[in-house]
Amino acid sequence: MTTTTATARECSKCGKNGKIVKPVTVRALLKNEYAAEVAVPDKSVCESGCKPSTGNTGWRFCDSPECDVVYFGEQNEVTFTKNQLWVSVGVKEKTGERPLCYCFGHSVATIMEELRTKGRSDAQEDIRRKMKDPGCACEVKNPSGSCCIGAVAKGIEAAKAELKSTTSSGNKAETISKMGTILSAVMASSCCWLPLVLLAFGVSGAGIAGVLDTYRPVFIVLTFGFLAAAFYFTYRSRQSLATEGDCCSTKHDCCAVPNENAKRRFSMLTLNKALLWVVTLLAILFLFFPKYVGFFLTSQHVESESTATNPLVRKTAIAIEGMNCEGCSAALQTALVGVSGVLNARVDFKNKQVVVSTEACCPFPKEEILKAVQDSGFSGSVADSQ
Repeated sequence: MTTTTATARECSKCGKNGKIVKPVTVRALLKNEYAAEVAVPDKSVCESGCKPSTGNTGWRFCDSPECDVVYFGEQNEVTFTKNQLWVSVGVKEKTGERPLCYCFGHSVATIMEELRTKGRSDAQEDIRRKMKDPGCACEVKNPSGSCCIGAVAKGIEAAKAELKSTTSSGNKAETISKMGTILSAVMASSCCWLPLVLLAFGVSGAGIAGVLDTYRPVFIVLTFGFLAAAFYFTYRSRQSLATEGDCCSTKHDCCAVPNENAKRRFSMLTLNKALLWVVTLLAILFLFFPKYVGFFLTSQHVESESTATNPLVRKTAIAIEGMNCEGCSAALQTALVGVSGVLNARVDFKNKQVVVSTEACCPFPKEEILKAVQDSGFSGSVADSQ
């Protein structure tokens, strides 16, 4: 039974109006087991010069990328899907090779490569030239059954958009990787610098320091992970952009002509490379911050030779709990030196203790010292006195 006109012209699955296609095209592109369902055409191949048909042929072509139906009958409910053809229907695909010209081998992938290497695509010109000699066979090679020039034009625009999106995504990923490197490195050393900052505002940060010190290995791993990604995206981006629009990268004759766009790209890539090494240096400084901060904070409290050898000086060892890094010990040393009666304080971070020097003739300010230890965010107990 003949279907209604509207139903015959529209794809039953997606509702899009189908383009008229000849039976010769449908039969030529279907796999053998399905081709028998299409009547053998009476007329010879491409006798109309591969121009699209205008009269009813009994078959329509659906070019919607959202639908897997390729051909459907005008007078029946027969449909053929993508997997029933022996060729890939490029206009219905969103990724991959996506062939556009089935006679001369142009696709979205080849056009994108042209854009990368030459900065333009000559696909349309190549097709027009070859249509004259040796000629095309669109009617039995192209699933649409007609000339591919229009599809190639859309393919060029799609390739440009994808190339731009890829470059933009690479730049965004590069930026995120660099920011992640710095942030992770900062967090990896936060067990050291955060207590110092809090102490400057009169707040104990010992508990926070202990928690952050537990997660320090995780942040270190994240830092190197982000840094590796930053190197990858920076240098991959450098190679990709070096070829995009720069024919000299492929040793063409046009190398004699200066390419200003390429120069600008190389300038930007050089800047990105320099920023990457700056990020690397900052990451190293933050990661090793707990190792060297103590040198700067304790240098002003180095025990003098007279104090170290004076028999009138009492030295008392105090066991300390809660020290996680050299920065912590430096903060504690600074706090103890400020206690009245304390001549010097030498923190032994490795053994988790501090040796306090006081005058032997005067009472040992035990309560004041332990309070200073507590105010610094640690707990202490008198271990030994000489």
